[in-house]
Amino acid sequence: QVQLVESGGGLVQAGGSLRLPCAASGRTTSSSAMGWFRQAPGKEREFVSVIRGFGNTYYADSVKGRFTISRDNAKNTVYLQMNSLKPEDTAVYYCATDLMYGSSWALVSSFRSWGQGTQVTVSS
Repeated sequence: QVQLVESGGGLVQAGGSLRLPCAASGRTTSSSAMGWFRQAPGKEREFVSVIRGFGNTYYADSVKGRFTISRDNAKNTVYLQMNSLKPEDTAVYYCATDLMYGSSWALVSSFRSWGQGTQVTVSS
């Protein structure tokens, strides 16, 4: 069992920055893929970014060039650095891990462990 706790959300003006940490505990390793997803009001949860066990990173087109995912294995923590934020980035952000073998890391259904989410609100 893996426990994930996100933090760092808040209210920020457009063009601002936030960094979201996600601390993992329990049955997790440095080789575990860890992803970030987000869900805006009235919309489905969508892929934002993922970092694979070897450090490969992938991003949704909507955040590419503005967001950066990284991990600190010593702290069992993954970070999402969000720069140049836009109002359309407003959502609850969730981190996820325990990717099912052979599954696409861009799908919500591929991850078995989720955090409780942290709200990010970007004002115009």
